[in-house]
Amino acid sequence: MNSQSRFADRGEAFRSELDALRAAFPPEHCLPPLGWNAVRDFEREHGIVLPEPYRTLVAEICDGCPEGPADVDGLIPLAALPADWGCAQTQRVLAEPFPLTETWVWEDDTRPYEEIEPLIDEVSNHGSVVLGTDGCGMYWHLVVTGADRGRIWNISDVGAAPFGAAFGHRTEGEGFAGWVAHWAAARRSWFDMVV
Repeated sequence: MNSQSRFADRGEAFRSELDALRAAFPPEHCLPPLGWNAVRDFEREHGIVLPEPYRTLVAEICDGCPEGPADVDGLIPLAALPADWGCAQTQRVLAEPFPLTETWVWEDDTRPYEEIEPLIDEVSNHGSVVLGTDGCGMYWHLVVTGADRGRIWNISDVGAAPFGAAFGHRTEGEGFAGWVAHWAAARRSWFDMVV
């Protein structure tokens, strides 16, 4: 069964997102897709279902692309972490809900660090897959469980903030497709994305 018939019930908007992702990630620049069996195995292993259209991207289009949205490594493979990942001491638990729904700058939090450290650890390691890094401890996450499922978050050493127009960024779309569209439209740094 091809992707057109498999997703016919999702409508033209979904097919349009997939077409845009195929254009943004040409096969000659990307890693091969995992295939549906490998994606389902990953989901079973972690007790999650990846949000669309990222799920279909990894299964049918590519499993990472060095020329992708994140500045340092591009879009990293599904099961990978960036080389500079600083949270290695804690196990990532994708099935635990991502704990935030609004921006949190822990650098400005007045609570003692010992009190907020476990919460910071949850933000970095619960309920998300890491999409890539812009270096200097700045990571892009796709939330896979919790209230913000499907949204993209930027998590750094000073705080965490969601991506999308609703949060003051210069893009109309939220989620993975909006994040990729923002990058693909201008191939520019993320540092100019906040209005």
